[in-house]
Amino acid sequence: MPKFKVQTFNKISNVGISRFPDDYVVSDEVDNPDAILVRSAALHGIDFGSNMKAIARAGAGVNNIPIDKCTSLGIVVFNTPGANANAVKELVIAGLLLSSRKIVEGIQWTQTLKGKGDEVNKLVEQNKSKFNGPEIYGKTLGVIGLGAIGMLAANAGESLGMRVIGYDPYISIDSAWQLSKYVRKAQSLDKLLAEADYITLHVPLIDATRGFIDHSKFQIMKEGVNILNFARGGLVNKPDLMEALANGKVNRFVTDFPNDNLLGHEKIITIPHLGASTPESEDNCAMMAADQIRDFLDNGNIKNSVNFPSADVPRNDGTRLLIANKNVPGLVGKITSVLAEQSINIADMLNKHRNEIAYNIIDVDGVISDDQIAKITEIEEIITVRVLPPIN
Repeated sequence: MPKFKVQTFNKISNVGISRFPDDYVVSDEVDNPDAILVRSAALHGIDFGSNMKAIARAGAGVNNIPIDKCTSLGIVVFNTPGANANAVKELVIAGLLLSSRKIVEGIQWTQTLKGKGDEVNKLVEQNKSKFNGPEIYGKTLGVIGLGAIGMLAANAGESLGMRVIGYDPYISIDSAWQLSKYVRKAQSLDKLLAEADYITLHVPLIDATRGFIDHSKFQIMKEGVNILNFARGGLVNKPDLMEALANGKVNRFVTDFPNDNLLGHEKIITIPHLGASTPESEDNCAMMAADQIRDFLDNGNIKNSVNFPSADVPRNDGTRLLIANKNVPGLVGKITSVLAEQSINIADMLNKHRNEIAYNIIDVDGVISDDQIAKITEIEEIITVRVLPPIN
């Protein structure tokens, strides 16, 4: 019997698959898996089996996963923030140059010269001025969102000689430590919008950010601003963007989230969704996702979950009890009372919560009986209970 079964959706890098030990079964054809490893495949509408414990997205966005449903079932959902950050950062640099210099148009026009023989050099010299554009050096780059990708994009802009301002009221300590000291903090989003010659978006797509770059935001921006969106397509209000492009408020819009409304517009550069499409990025995301699933299945530890609190306790040799429950007062007391009834000693314990969900890691001396597990499971607010046996 396999220790755990992991079902893969999409093609997952072999470097990631190799992180699982031999006593795991990892395949796209698995019955009632313990975990799912996925990239962009939509999991909405899928009936999760009784064994399902975790889903890991090899990437940052989790729009393809039914988060609320998973939370209600006690399924931990992981993502891999930062694993593809460098790949996206490099695409942002390309977007800055494409938005400023008419490189795309120049390439397209040059292809029309095929067959003109000796005239090509002359035609190039006669027409090259049609494709000129300003340098980015010395211009102001506004970075909205300073997570793993935004932080790297801000640092890259500064190293290219740009004046960089960033806005992120929720910046993490890790990102703050790695951010260049020359990146200025915007006092408000409106202040950034008013100063920037180039704006790049690096925020998640949630209800609060859906379409937040709209008519009111465009009104604040400089005339002829260039906007880059390599984060999520829904961040920009499309009708308002078209208006801003038509009246010259926005000079160029560059995105790797094309849709039919954006295609064919002379001021919009649409790129296939290439942000994480590098072999290095795919390997990094797959390895990170696989490691997170393994640590959770083997040890119950949680890192980079989008619906559960972070929880990490070094494993001892004894039995480990893992409990997910509704975040209500008094639950820990009810759990420990059940253990105390049978004189079970708690060697270590961690209780963390995130919004409406709480998670407990309890290391005990000895063995927990089936009756005790049943009593804990019967507590009304308990969602899931899992027992990891002592390490041999």
